[in-house]
Amino acid sequence: MKFGYFTLSDNNYRNNARSPNQCVADILDQALYADELGMHSVWIGEHHFSTLGVNSAPEVLLAYIAAKTRRVRLAPAVNVLPLHNPILVAEQWATLDLISGGRVDFATGRGYDRREYEPLGANFEDNAAIFAEGVEIVYRLWNEPGPISHHGKHYTFEDIAVTPTTTQRPIPIYIASFSKPSIALAARLGLGLVVAAGQASAMHGSLAATAQAYRDACAAVGRKPGRLITSYFIHFADTPADDRAARERQLRYHQECTSPAFPGDPKTAPANYAYFETIVNRYRAMKAEDFTDSAVLIGSPAQITDTLKTKVENAGFDETILYFNLGLKPHAQVKDEMARFMAEVAPVF
Repeated sequence: MKFGYFTLSDNNYRNNARSPNQCVADILDQALYADELGMHSVWIGEHHFSTLGVNSAPEVLLAYIAAKTRRVRLAPAVNVLPLHNPILVAEQWATLDLISGGRVDFATGRGYDRREYEPLGANFEDNAAIFAEGVEIVYRLWNEPGPISHHGKHYTFEDIAVTPTTTQRPIPIYIASFSKPSIALAARLGLGLVVAAGQASAMHGSLAATAQAYRDACAAVGRKPGRLITSYFIHFADTPADDRAARERQLRYHQECTSPAFPGDPKTAPANYAYFETIVNRYRAMKAEDFTDSAVLIGSPAQITDTLKTKVENAGFDETILYFNLGLKPHAQVKDEMARFMAEVAPVF
C-alpha cells in the first residue's frame, strides 16, 4: 500500500491568526517535504468562498510542485467538475501531465456546498447529471483517438481534441464517492475510486464494505476494478494529553469547518444530498471522545499501523492519503508527524 499527503486547506477558525495566504504557503512547503520524504503522492483540495478550504486552484499549486520535484504524483482532492467546463478541465490537466512528466492522478467529484456554485453561475440542483456528463467528456477526450463530438443535455460540441496531449495514456481518473450512484458511475466508466474513510464507513458500514460495493458494481457491468484510495485524518499521540489535544483539534475541524459547509437549508437541498445532512448532524452532536479509528488515526505508530493493516490494507485499498495539517495544527508539528509516519509506519508496508 502506498501513502500520500492530503489537504483541504482548512483555515476558517475562530480566533485564527494564520492568514489564508500563509495556509497556502504552508501547504506548498509540506507538499515539497512529502516528496523529500518519499511519499507517493500529493493531493490538494479545491474550495471556493468556503468555510472548509481556502485554496481555489489545486492545478496551480500542483504545477508549482511539479516544477520543484521529479517523482511525487500530483492530484486534486478533488476537482469539482460541475463548476468548470469539462473541455477546459481536460486541457488544463493534460498540460499538467505533460509538464510533470506524466505524474497526474485526476480525481473529481461534485462537491456539497451550494455557496460554491451560485457565485460561479453553476447549477447545484442538477449537479449529479452535470457531473456524470462532464466525467464522460473528460474520459473520452483523454481516451479516444482524434477529435470527438458530444451532444448531451448540458454540453454540446463538435470535433474537439485536447492539446497538448497527455503524457500518460491515459491519465488515471478517480471518482470521489460518498454514495452508491458515484460508485456506479466509476464502475460504468472503468474508473478508480477515492473515498473518505469516515464517510465511507458511515455510508456503507466499513471500508471493506465500500470496496466490495465497488467491486460488485464493476462486476455488474463487466469492468475490471480500478485502484482504491482512501483518505484518513492522522494525529500521533504518545500520551493521554496528546490524545486529548488531537481529539479536540479533530472536533474543532468538524464543528467550525465541515458542519457549516452543508449545502444550505436541508429542506431545499437536492434529494441526492440527504446523506450529507446525516453526516453533518452527526458531527454537530459529536464529542471529542467519540472519534474512532474508522475515521481518524490517533495514537502511537503501532496503533496507527494496526488500523491501516486491518481496516485499509486488508480491505484491498491501494493507497491511503493522509490529512496531517487539519485543525490549525502548527506547521512544524505537521512536518514532524509526516517524517515520523514515513520513518515509523510506512516501512511496515
